[in-house]
Amino acid sequence: MLHILDARTGEPVPAAPARRGLTRIQAHARRLDPTALRVLITADLLVRALELGGTPVWTILTSPRDHAELRTAATRLAIRPFEDAHDLASGLGESQAIHVAQRGAGNTLGEGPVVGVGDVEWPGAGAGAGAGAGPGAGAGAAVAGGRFAAGDARGTSDPAGPSPLPVLLSDPSALRLALLAVPRSEPVRLDPAALEDAAGNLARWRRAVAGWARQPSRPVPGEVRERLRAAWEDDLDLPAVLGVLRDVESAPGLADGARFETFAYADRLLALDLVRDIGGAG
Repeated sequence: MLHILDARTGEPVPAAPARRGLTRIQAHARRLDPTALRVLITADLLVRALELGGTPVWTILTSPRDHAELRTAATRLAIRPFEDAHDLASGLGESQAIHVAQRGAGNTLGEGPVVGVGDVEWPGAGAGAGAGAGPGAGAGAAVAGGRFAAGDARGTSDPAGPSPLPVLLSDPSALRLALLAVPRSEPVRLDPAALEDAAGNLARWRRAVAGWARQPSRPVPGEVRERLRAAWEDDLDLPAVLGVLRDVESAPGLADGARFETFAYADRLLALDLVRDIGGAG
């Protein structure tokens, strides 16, 4: 069973009710900024992990501003759609609510456990300006009419710098991977080099998965499945999940069909589109 560390109490609590009743995941974002993107991704991972365990889930997004822009960014990040907030009073009969928010916000939320998310920092004008001139420079216009250029959406380390969001969302899967590699509650410092490294690892995995898919399928080894589930059920330990995949990638003697099925299985949680290159040239 999935357990999460409640940021209110510092104690682990079950994320799923004992009778598998409907669970509401409520993502709290203060505004459209890099930390808010991490909050949305964390809420999505929680939803996917609960669903894999058989728990019915519904999610809502709460934000005092930039609500439409946050929803648009969520779509680009392969995040499950949010329900409308007015459904809170619709009598759906959920048995538990879990809040996902930036660390330090727990005392301002409603009842239920709180999943705390560390801040995301961006290096500021120097690196941001250079990266903004590259392939991701037009991404802001593709998301909510360019609202990412607003001053309140800039990175935390240099308020005078350009918005990092067009760069971050130019490759949403690479952003997901870069954030998954850091423990959720810890702050993370992103820069163009970190995103490029994540994109390179993602491309390597996709090529490998496409190659393994050409071989006869084999089931996910029982030990590997247990390691994956033990990792994500332990407070959504995504760095440990990625470590299992790296072990499977290089494990001697493991059938390629088993490698493929392992990566496809884990991607039900990770949502990195690891099977994207299957059937492609080469």
